[in-house]
Formats: sequence, C-alpha cells, structure tokens
Amino acid sequence: MLKICKNCKQEKEHHARGFCYTCYKKLFWSPRSAKCKRCQKTKPLHAKGLCGSCYNFVYRLDKNKAWNYKKYHNLNQETYKKITSKCVLCEFDKIVEIHHLDENKQNNFQENLIGLCPNHHKMLHNFEFRKQILDELKEKGYKVIEDPKIEFEIRKEV
Repeated sequence: MLKICKNCKQEKEHHARGFCYTCYKKLFWSPRSAKCKRCQKTKPLHAKGLCGSCYNFVYRLDKNKAWNYKKYHNLNQETYKKITSKCVLCEFDKIVEIHHLDENKQNNFQENLIGLCPNHHKMLHNFEFRKQILDELKEKGYKVIEDPKIEFEIRKEV
C-alpha cells in the first residue's frame, strides 16, 4: 500500500506511524542492547548473543585473514598458510611471519617468500645478527642477496 511519508514526503510503501520504512528506522527504531557474552560490554547485539565486533572476530576471522593475505601479500589463504607453516630456521610453528628474501615488499612470488618465527625475523632486520641469519639461510639453500654495506660495517668495526 503506497502512502506519502510524513518525513520525506515521497510516495512509498507505508511502514508505521505514517512513515516509510527508511524514515521510521532513522527516527524511531533502535536496536536492542544487552551484555555481549564475549566482551561483557552493553552493546546492540548482532547474533548468537554477541556484539557486532565479537561476532565478526569469532565467526568471520578466517575470511578477514584471507582478505588481508590477498590485500597485503597478493596470496591466497592456502599459499600463505603453506609458507607460514613453520620457521625455516628453527621449525617453530606457533607464530610465523612472512619475510621477503630480496627485501622488496612488492615482490610476492613464492620463491621470494619464506616463513620466519618472530625471533629470527627480528634478528634478520637487526644489524647485529643479520650476517648470522643470512649465513644460516644460505646453508639451508635459500638464495639471499648479499648486502655490501654489512661487509663494510663489519670490517669497519674490527
């Protein structure tokens, strides 16, 4: 049944109180608030007793991660998980980060990407331990780019 909305004055399908659905929702409707099961904050509930952010964290985390892998590394989820399954140096498998062998963030070919635990990744980017980690990667058969500045700095210190 079409009627003229009291608010927007357009002829639309009648919802309630003489307003169209859009205007009624803007002016009168408010979501039910309750305590979220996960974060214990009083917020409008989304589904399953959770607020919107908790619901997305619990039920949509894999999809969000897959989107981030694609956006930041141009990799699908399976490839990312394969690369980050374990650290190539110590085989730690709980937390693994991606490292670009040629240090070019734009070069996302699989041959250029390796998985490193946070300790080895931090050591690789720290001048003091860089040579040691690069040598370990060479021993494992990875093609690493030598940085002439490192050799110069090491000789300079001695």
